[in-house]
Amino acid sequence: MHSQRGVNDEDKGIPSELSEALASPTYSLEDLSPPRYKDEEDSERARRAQAQARVRARTSGDYGDLELGSVPLLPAGHPDELRDLDDSDSDFFDYEEQSAHRDDPPLSCTLAGFHSWLRGPVPPHVYHIKPWFPRWQAAPSRLVERWAPRQGVKIALLAGGLIIWIAVFFASLQASVAGQEIPGYGRPVKLSCHHRLWTNATDCGLNGDLCLPFDEQSFAFSCPAGCSTAILLEPYDIGSTSYNYRPLVIGGKPFRMDGRNSGLYRGDSSICASALHAGLISDAKGGCGILHRRGERDNFQNYTKNGIESISFKQSFPMSFMLTRQVSSSGSGEAKLVECSDIRWSLFAFTVFVTAIFSMTVTSAPIFYSITFFIVWFQVAMASDPPGSRGFYGLLQVGIGRFLPGAFVGFALYYFCIRKTLVNLEAHADKTILWLGGCWVGALNSDTFDRIPISRLTPHDLQQQPGAITALIIIISILIVTTLIQAHCFRREGRLLSMLRLYCIMLVGIVVLVLVPNMNLRIHHYILALLLIPGTTLQTRPSLLFQGIMLGLFINGIARWGFDSVLQTPASLLEGGRLGTTPPPMNPPHIEDRSRLIFSFPEVPSHVDGISVIVNDVLRYQGFKSKDTDSVPDFAWSRRRNNQEEYFRLGYVHMNALGGVWYEDFSAPSTWALDGNFYYPG
Repeated sequence: MHSQRGVNDEDKGIPSELSEALASPTYSLEDLSPPRYKDEEDSERARRAQAQARVRARTSGDYGDLELGSVPLLPAGHPDELRDLDDSDSDFFDYEEQSAHRDDPPLSCTLAGFHSWLRGPVPPHVYHIKPWFPRWQAAPSRLVERWAPRQGVKIALLAGGLIIWIAVFFASLQASVAGQEIPGYGRPVKLSCHHRLWTNATDCGLNGDLCLPFDEQSFAFSCPAGCSTAILLEPYDIGSTSYNYRPLVIGGKPFRMDGRNSGLYRGDSSICASALHAGLISDAKGGCGILHRRGERDNFQNYTKNGIESISFKQSFPMSFMLTRQVSSSGSGEAKLVECSDIRWSLFAFTVFVTAIFSMTVTSAPIFYSITFFIVWFQVAMASDPPGSRGFYGLLQVGIGRFLPGAFVGFALYYFCIRKTLVNLEAHADKTILWLGGCWVGALNSDTFDRIPISRLTPHDLQQQPGAITALIIIISILIVTTLIQAHCFRREGRLLSMLRLYCIMLVGIVVLVLVPNMNLRIHHYILALLLIPGTTLQTRPSLLFQGIMLGLFINGIARWGFDSVLQTPASLLEGGRLGTTPPPMNPPHIEDRSRLIFSFPEVPSHVDGISVIVNDVLRYQGFKSKDTDSVPDFAWSRRRNNQEEYFRLGYVHMNALGGVWYEDFSAPSTWALDGNFYYPG
């Protein structure tokens, strides 16, 4: 019986070793493994040598030349065929056998022991993400491989997909602008959420002459989505009160509740926030309307509507406006409603779908990164967070102009940092959800991180902004946990010391910048991304998320704001805020009667050129010193309305050498009451 089995096995071409194993009364599973021939052993040895080379390249940072053909656009086989040596762990592999001894020095209090602990285990523990459900994650790329096995066809599919996105994206944007034609008004003026007719008292000049016209003028406008978050970020004086961290909407109590016409708003109200307050546009989709200037008005009554509480102001103001959605059709008296919407979210959904398809099918790290960088850039620059209120071609000009230097920095980021995370990454679903999803979260900074109640990291802002301290504590806690996670992983890879040296160099550079006299350090979010991306050069799931968010922040910062300077003058950081200077003293005026008073300024400091007076939030007086005296002419004022209190603020003014003036901080408002008495701020 035994000999017959051996004869049959030989007839079937089964090796003698396997026949003996089958003939033995007891055998193990290892005995049933297929035989190993010399050519197979050489192939296995070569595969292990290639895997070790890739591991050493990751630990050393040496990846060779960046070539399009160095990594296939789409996989040639099942991901299991591409696995490296040890994929038994879901998060890492070693280029040593699992049974090899790893020397991991313990934490020691001695200098030599601590340095040895920082160097990490020997050999290093190189991280590599093993995909969950690998067959499902590789299904899209296998499908493409089945229908387009040749590389030329794959490149054509890739280029075709990108061209389709470009055509649909830019054609939709241009059609949305060209299609918004309002009869009698033409194309709407594209506004940002913060646009105002009257910026502030000093910018509009004496009596507001620089902000003319005050009335008899109308125009169509369009507002983007999300204007409910457009709030004041600096104190803004309205009458006797200073407001901050709320929408700038003054007045607006409707005459009738029809959703088509608004009440009267003061001229310095935010137009889009006022339209949202009146219910003429949607916070989710934006919208269009018609603005009618109404000249000087008073008694702007507050009203709470659509989640916005407006501010009351009873005194007269030179400019006011009304908003409406109704426009009369030509040749008939029939009113037609103005309809338009912001398509940014529709384009965003389409773009996310396209980038997700690329992420699941393109296995070449440089190709995937380049496509993603290009698409995310123009989604931000043209639709999601465009710079200003330019038209289609104006946005395209700015977007392309900033793209060239931005793409250069983006290439440097990939070459030195990002490819260490994306190269040889087989977990395409993890890449799509964590890396690409994080990139979109960072790229939509105005809709994500800008919602955090922290405008600037100054003690004054943190104390007065609601929720700022709590948000800061949460952010610091997250950063500490993230730093510890990344430091632990870098130590296990044997790269912690090199990362510490890199960040020490960065810290020294920041300290040097802080010490530059008469300049302030400004860490923009694109600079923050440049500083933190080197700390994400690991192939772990947390690093995928952190790196994607940082890259998105970089793209948003450059595409939206450009390469702003890391060093800025104190005045440029104020953005309309207060300088911190000492305002003029409010000397008692000479009150002739209840309707007239006179201010005298006998002595003006030598370092200033004159004094300005703001009355009821309008610049009404500007007096300058003569060559022979330090005094300025008196300011006489008559009450505008006999039944209204009036508010006065004083500020020093300087003349620029090349023309024009600039102002120091104005004093707190003083009140001229109806009984004729003058009251100073408490």
